[in-house]
Amino acid sequence: MSRWRDVKQGRAEAPRKQEEQESGTPEYSCAPVTLRLKAFLTDTFMITMPILYIIIYLIMGSREGFREHLAEGWFYIVVIHMSIVVLLWRFKTQTPGMKAYDLYLVDPQSEGGRPGWIKCLLRYVMMQTAILSIFGLILPFVMKHKEGLQDIVSGTCIVHKP
Repeated sequence: MSRWRDVKQGRAEAPRKQEEQESGTPEYSCAPVTLRLKAFLTDTFMITMPILYIIIYLIMGSREGFREHLAEGWFYIVVIHMSIVVLLWRFKTQTPGMKAYDLYLVDPQSEGGRPGWIKCLLRYVMMQTAILSIFGLILPFVMKHKEGLQDIVSGTCIVHKP
């Protein structure tokens, strides 16, 4: 009991996991898939829907104008969405949906845990790939640590810190 009191009062250091002691970096476990899915759906409505509205009605003029220049419209939407999400991941480590559920994007290999530009961009591209493939959608449900394709390829992880 005295060891616990010493740690609580700051006189001793808390014991760390074996992997953390050997590598010097903390071992992160990915957030539950349900929380990540809720955050993704929240981001869809908070980030993507306003972009869609602005592109369709303000930039293209109408639904018919968007329909006539479909590839150009979707290009604008994807580039703007990617820019916003990558900037939020890089500087805040959260999107609005992730913030709502206390989720953070971390890079376990990084000193401060904050992912770099390349990892954020790679994560975004792989996330879109995972959404469009059956394999990518099923992967978090069969992996031991619940990592998605974007987590594995980019070397990042979304963690839950309530």
